[in-house]
Amino acid sequence: MLDRLTPGDLGPEFQDVITTQEYGKKTPIEGVKILDLRLMVDDGGSFAELVRFDESGNLLAIPEFKVRQSSYSQVLPGAIKAFHLHYNQEDVWFVPPSDRLLIGLIDARRGSPTYNTSMRFVMGAGKAQLLYIPRGVGHGGANIGTEPATILYYVNQHFSLDDPDERRLPWDILGKDFWQITQG
Repeated sequence: MLDRLTPGDLGPEFQDVITTQEYGKKTPIEGVKILDLRLMVDDGGSFAELVRFDESGNLLAIPEFKVRQSSYSQVLPGAIKAFHLHYNQEDVWFVPPSDRLLIGLIDARRGSPTYNTSMRFVMGAGKAQLLYIPRGVGHGGANIGTEPATILYYVNQHFSLDDPDERRLPWDILGKDFWQITQG
């Protein structure tokens, strides 16, 4: 019995294909905030306070963010709603803990210290969180589950059909496999 294995102790067909999964914290995009909310669960269900406002209508959790509109979106199973960004608008997203949505972000701001950095993570999935997305950060989601997923979101600009502040990027700008469930 060996005390410790080395890569040379594995068969040649495994040596060149073995990888190590990364568990460390990934580099966050400058300005993006993921805020954990308190999810209170009892035998009758669950409750989470999503947002609290000050007297001026700013979010207490993100004081520089003044809510101008709140919206709802449903993402059907298998759908990818990505990527888009805003020149003026900022978003705060909430995905209910009962849902599961794969989130993708890409920093398109040339002067940002995290320019061209991407983030990929799951929202919902038993957690209550808010996601703050600054202007210039491409964002989107993919429903990798079998049931519709909901996004409740707050924005600091009114939507205008005449002049929408919604700029599209290719859904696969980070590669088609970006939106796939990680196998293995």
